[in-house]
Amino acid sequence: MSGRITFILTFAVVLCALSLVNSQYQARRQFIELERAQAAARQLDIEWAQLQLDQSTLGKHARIEANARRDLHMVAVSPDRTQYLTTGGK
Repeated sequence: MSGRITFILTFAVVLCALSLVNSQYQARRQFIELERAQAAARQLDIEWAQLQLDQSTLGKHARIEANARRDLHMVAVSPDRTQYLTTGGK
């Protein structure tokens, strides 16, 4: 009877040890996955900041005006080229 109890206790200790090893492995794996996700989040934050900077640069009025003049051959409105519409007889 004593041998049987020893066998059962030994088996229980081995199962507990295997369970501990498995839980440590899972914890390490999840920690590595967390680190990768945090690194990806930091990279996305950097890209987002760069895109915001690009958007503010591309949206400046002076740049838009220069592109309109150069690419579309547009000019600013002058008083001699302005037509005024009035309501009524004149």
